Amino acid sequence: MAKHPVVVYGASGYTGMLIMDWLIDQDIPFTAVARNAKRTQDMMAQRVVRLESANYEVIEAEHNVDSLVNAFRGAKVVCNTVGPFFNFGLTAVEAALTAGCHYLDTTGEQHYIRQVREQFGEQFRQAGLLVSPSNAYMYTFAEIAAELALETPGIDALETATLTRGPRGAGAGVSVGSTATIFEGYRQDACYLWEKKLVPHEKHASFNIASPDFLQPVFALPWGGTSLPVYFVHDPRVRSCVSCVGFYDNNAMQMVHALGQKWDAEYANLPREQQDAVLKQLVDSTTPAMPPRERTSLHRTVDFAIGRGQLSAVRATVHGITPYIATGAIQTAAAIKLLDGETAEVGLASGSQAFGHRYLLGFLEQRGLARATVAQL
Repeated sequence: MAKHPVVVYGASGYTGMLIMDWLIDQDIPFTAVARNAKRTQDMMAQRVVRLESANYEVIEAEHNVDSLVNAFRGAKVVCNTVGPFFNFGLTAVEAALTAGCHYLDTTGEQHYIRQVREQFGEQFRQAGLLVSPSNAYMYTFAEIAAELALETPGIDALETATLTRGPRGAGAGVSVGSTATIFEGYRQDACYLWEKKLVPHEKHASFNIASPDFLQPVFALPWGGTSLPVYFVHDPRVRSCVSCVGFYDNNAMQMVHALGQKWDAEYANLPREQQDAVLKQLVDSTTPAMPPRERTSLHRTVDFAIGRGQLSAVRATVHGITPYIATGAIQTAAAIKLLDGETAEVGLASGSQAFGHRYLLGFLEQRGLARATVAQL
């Protein structure tokens, strides 16, 4: 049973420890939950900033509903980072609901978010609890840009891009969990929102994004569709939403695209056990270890939304740095609101829908993690 108000599940992982950094910064006591308490404590001692001043505990739990309910009960908010969420997310969602906790996670996995809505959204609403996947740099920054664009009257069609930079080299600067999520996406449909309906992207769809932030076009992919079409599908303001993701390093993105084509050609019809082995080999070969802490001189991001109406157009841009560190800040900003009982939504909702995009943007801007601009086109 947790004795502190916030649970960080996946505490020994890269993102989990960054969330703890921000909870400590905001003087919020937390319970770290992981499968191995000693390993987690050792990892935290190496990587969590100002741990010596934190008010926290470490609890061991297996990844099943009963064990997690016992670990979560007593808390108010669960911050889950255990992915790929296609495989592991619903167990933690069910445990949070049973334990009576609000639920936050860091994924943008579209198929999983749709499952959460279908299986648990109404139950969380009836319990007066929020279930909010995708509170992370990807895709909170893009959603903030979209919401800024929607402030212009008449805007009803959105195109968003999430463009990020890291050190060169396959897998460099990307956590093991994120890499696994990228490759797991080969097994899922990716949808965009068109005339208020979710429509599958064409197989192997890609984009060449021409942005004034870059000299050359950025090669981008649907990236599983992103969370935005799912969150906007019931929004009366929005008729369409198409989203994509690109790394500044076009070669890296083209490699991911080629692997997706190879997957369909060689692995898509294999039994799931054999597919699992292929995915594990891909993850191990591209991201062999936990990456180092991000650097502001290297890890920079540009997220933008182009909004259009019948006679209006606008571009909202959010420039940012250190996306994993920003993810820890976003999770903490959300936890603060939930601990204070300040959420505009219960049931399934995004961070912007539950807490307000201006609040999240302000939290990031005040800490030097983001800057937003809006231009009429």
